[in-house]
Amino acid sequence: MTNAPIAMRMGQIKELAQKTGSEIIPADATSEEDLNNLISKSMEILGGKLDFVLHSIGMSINVRKGRHYTDQNYEFTDKGWDVSALSFHKVLQGLYKADAMNPWGSIVALTYMAAQRVFPDYNDMADNKAYLESIARSFGYFFGKEKQVRVNTISQSPTPTTAGQGVKGFDGFINYADKMSPLGNATAQDCADYTVSLFSDLTKKVTMQNLYHDGGFSNMGVSQEVMEKFSE
Repeated sequence: MTNAPIAMRMGQIKELAQKTGSEIIPADATSEEDLNNLISKSMEILGGKLDFVLHSIGMSINVRKGRHYTDQNYEFTDKGWDVSALSFHKVLQGLYKADAMNPWGSIVALTYMAAQRVFPDYNDMADNKAYLESIARSFGYFFGKEKQVRVNTISQSPTPTTAGQGVKGFDGFINYADKMSPLGNATAQDCADYTVSLFSDLTKKVTMQNLYHDGGFSNMGVSQEVMEKFSE
């Protein structure tokens, strides 16, 4: 398990590590040196190559600072892109060069549907997620062809996370998606379960895919509940 050194003081990663019997290796996701150390230390602790890796990180300083999409601070934009998207390429490149993945291993990153559709207040995070998904496809080709390793992204329902809750109107986001989705929103636990399925051998021929895990939201035009809401 890993997180940025500064974030470890604020989050609950130590508690999670204790519950799961995991070791924590601090790493800055924008630092190639830190990420390469994370890969080598993980292999050392686990006694060999890796079976699966999850990239679950994202942040927008523009969102945090209340900067509108049409009035971005580009230094903020660059930092958010580095943390949220380019970091995935750095992880993949580090794993690839170190030959750190077992054959038929699986690498997954989490994304959101704003990469394909407009959610105005999602701001530059939408661009970051689009870039992230492109990396999964492009690097997924090389990992599959040369290493027999899968690379996919999961497009999850809006989920209450530290980063997500910084988006303006996020509660409305969640409620709307829930009413639009035939199965309702997928929870964080649902997402964890789905991720495990992608780590397993049951999905060994699934790669370079952006997989919607959103209760059906991505294929909806309008739901009866939403229509009734606007007919009141």
